[in-house]
Amino acid sequence: MTSDDGAAASRPGASPDGLPPLRDVIRQHELAAKKSLGQNFILDLNLTRRIARAGGAIDGRTVVEVGPGPGGLTRALLMEGAGRVIAVERDSRCLPALAEVAARYPGRLVVHEGDALEADWQALIANPREKAIVAANLPYGAATTLLIGWLETEPWPPWWDRMVLMFQKEVAERIAAEPGSKAYGRLSVISQWRADVRIALTLPPAAFTPPPKISSAVVVFTPRAELQPACSVKALGRVTAAAFGQRRKMLRVSLKTLVQDPDALLEAAGIAPELRAERLTVREFAKLALVYERSPAGR
Repeated sequence: MTSDDGAAASRPGASPDGLPPLRDVIRQHELAAKKSLGQNFILDLNLTRRIARAGGAIDGRTVVEVGPGPGGLTRALLMEGAGRVIAVERDSRCLPALAEVAARYPGRLVVHEGDALEADWQALIANPREKAIVAANLPYGAATTLLIGWLETEPWPPWWDRMVLMFQKEVAERIAAEPGSKAYGRLSVISQWRADVRIALTLPPAAFTPPPKISSAVVVFTPRAELQPACSVKALGRVTAAAFGQRRKMLRVSLKTLVQDPDALLEAAGIAPELRAERLTVREFAKLALVYERSPAGR
């Protein structure tokens, strides 16, 4: 902390970064959370700083943030040393509060008003040689769609080299689920095929304002440099959609929505046709997708 930071933080009511407490910011700018936007704010700066650090050091790095809202995590990222934060926010009500954060950290916060689902991330970063960190308390309604988009980035390795993302706990558990568990599914396979994933921390509803009905969890994603086997992500998507579309049936039955002769496909991949989707490992799904991709049906 610089001497200016210390002086600012010593003022009555000031936060460690010299800005007003987030609760006061929300009150001043009338930023009541909108359910339609999936907004749930974290007011505790100590907690947002823990989230900012969950994936490792961010000193001097470019961080992409989705849905900063009044700027709670944004401020934490800047306090933890992010060189630049690129924030995408669709709620215009939040822009004045974010402008105050930008003024406190000149040249280090860039805010883009718009829908994250339509963003061109590499264009926003504006440096093709730079790998960014993605850090966000994702809007619940768009969280899975955004994640799949980032995981399906081509070419691979992607434009990001770490993601620290908050989801509903149930979604986080699906992402990290192991084969054989009830939570294991398409999201588990695509996430774990393209990245090393771990749940870094869990947050109770009371950590948010307003409190959601369920707990949340922060998941850290680190992209795998090499994908083994190296099937196409689109082929993997088709195979997992068919296999988990009827997850209680044997693969020889569920894959009939994908190919006319599932037995031949499974034999070529070395997978027993009597197995159900939840029993296949991520590697086996990738192998099955590669065989499908090379087959007449997958071309």
